[in-house]
Amino acid sequence: MDEFNYKKSLGQNFLQDKNILENIVKVANIEGNSLTIEIGPGSGNLTKEIAKVSNQVLCYEIDDRLETYLDVNLKDFTNIQIIFDDFLKRNLNNDLKDKKYDNLYLVANLPYYITTPIIEKVINSNLKFKKIVIMIQKEVGERFNAKPGSKEYNSLTVYLNYYFNLNKEFIVSRNCFIPKPNVDSIVISLENKDNLLNLKDKNKFNKLLKDSFKFKRKTIKNNLKNYDLNIISKVLEKYHFTLSSRAEELPLEVFVDLSNSLN
Repeated sequence: MDEFNYKKSLGQNFLQDKNILENIVKVANIEGNSLTIEIGPGSGNLTKEIAKVSNQVLCYEIDDRLETYLDVNLKDFTNIQIIFDDFLKRNLNNDLKDKKYDNLYLVANLPYYITTPIIEKVINSNLKFKKIVIMIQKEVGERFNAKPGSKEYNSLTVYLNYYFNLNKEFIVSRNCFIPKPNVDSIVISLENKDNLLNLKDKNKFNKLLKDSFKFKRKTIKNNLKNYDLNIISKVLEKYHFTLSSRAEELPLEVFVDLSNSLN
C-alpha cells in the first residue's frame, strides 16, 4: 500500500507485524459459533487473522477508498462482511439482529482519537461480548486500569472498571505500523464482570463521573457544587472521605453509592 494516501484525521496507522497480529487474535481466544466485530480494518491484515478462527467477521470501515485493497487482501475468505460507514453512527443491534451466533467478540486496532466514544457505544449497545480485545494508545491504556490515587486514574477508569475486568496484555512498538505513529500502543482485553455493583441509573452514573473529574485538581466540593452536597458529604463520610477529597482518590464503590444516593 505504498501509494495509499493515509489520512491522519482518521487515525490511519496500519499494523504490519504478523506475529503481533496473531498474538492479538490469540488473546481473544475466539471459540464456538462465533461472530467477531472489527472496527477500522484498514488494509485487512488483522481481519485476515480473525477470519481464520471466527465463523463470521463483521467489519466497519469509514474510508471507502480502502474497498479495493480489502477486496484483494481478503479475496480468499467468504466469512467476512464489511460495512463502509462510520461505526459511531451505526445501530449495532440492528446490524446484528439477523446474525446467528453463540459467542460475540470485538477485536480491533482502534483509532486513538475516538477510543472513548467507541467503548461507550459498545457498552451502551447492551450486547453481551464474551471478550473485547483492543489495541489503543499506550498512555490511554495505562489509564484504563489505573488505581485510585494515581495520576492516570480518571472517569474512564472508573466507568470501565464498573463493567469489565481489564488486563494489559502486551506493548506494541510504534515501529510496527505504517505510517509510524508518534506513540507506542498497548493491547488490552476486557471481559464482562459476572456480578456488577447495583446501579440505579447508568446515565446518571456516567454524568456524575464526568462531572467529578471535570477539573482534575479541584475537590469534590468544587466539581460537584451543582449537586446536593449534604448527600454527597454523608456518603463520603461512610468511606472516610470528605468534600475536600479529590475524585482521583475515590474507588469505584464510592461513585456507585454516590450515584444511587443522589436524586
